[in-house]
Amino acid sequence: MNLVDTVRNTLVPVHKEGYRFIAIFFAVSLVLGLLWEPLMWIGFLLTAWCAYFFRDPERMTPVDEDLVVSPADGRVSAVAHVTPPEELGLGSEPMLRISVFMNVFDCHVNRAPMSGTVRRIAYRAGSFLNAELDKASHENERNGLVIETNHGAIGVVQIAGLVARRILCWTGENAALEAGERFGLIRFGSRLDVFLPEGAAPRVSVGQTAVAGETVLAEFGSEKGPVISRRA
Repeated sequence: MNLVDTVRNTLVPVHKEGYRFIAIFFAVSLVLGLLWEPLMWIGFLLTAWCAYFFRDPERMTPVDEDLVVSPADGRVSAVAHVTPPEELGLGSEPMLRISVFMNVFDCHVNRAPMSGTVRRIAYRAGSFLNAELDKASHENERNGLVIETNHGAIGVVQIAGLVARRILCWTGENAALEAGERFGLIRFGSRLDVFLPEGAAPRVSVGQTAVAGETVLAEFGSEKGPVISRRA
């Protein structure tokens, strides 16, 4: 392996959605440097953070149609049975909802939790409450996907937060998604909710760190009970 390959394998790719923001941060840093040099170095640090925010690393997704992988990097903030948002058209009966909260230091590229076909995409304008609040699922700006899988329809909802004011979704209705495939991004902090039908058993607990496309959130067909965690 030569030096170029070593550098390429060491550096984490940056998603193209971040190019414009990185360029703006860098340009502003240069301008600030004309006013006062320390401001330029502060700007360069913020530019580095911006590049870090838009990182888009490769992930190793387990190939198993019974598994539900995390759609986002972050912390599992809720595991409960609740009624899904009305616009998803998933009915009024409670479904298993697993929420993953992303802070401004998490990777914000969103990935499909299961393989299937996108049957519906529903955007809903709303508030910008703290995305960790339970009511954010119904009151905040959000974009929902309904994916038809081998285990029935599941819902994936991108939720804006206090800082996040821009939800991006790159897929469309009737598109096929593979588990772990990139489908969107939220700038700059937020939450992802996954709504699962009967038969799904949670494999994570509140407070656990999740990695998009890799961490198994739930499993279908398992007779195991809920996961019990302890601090270690």
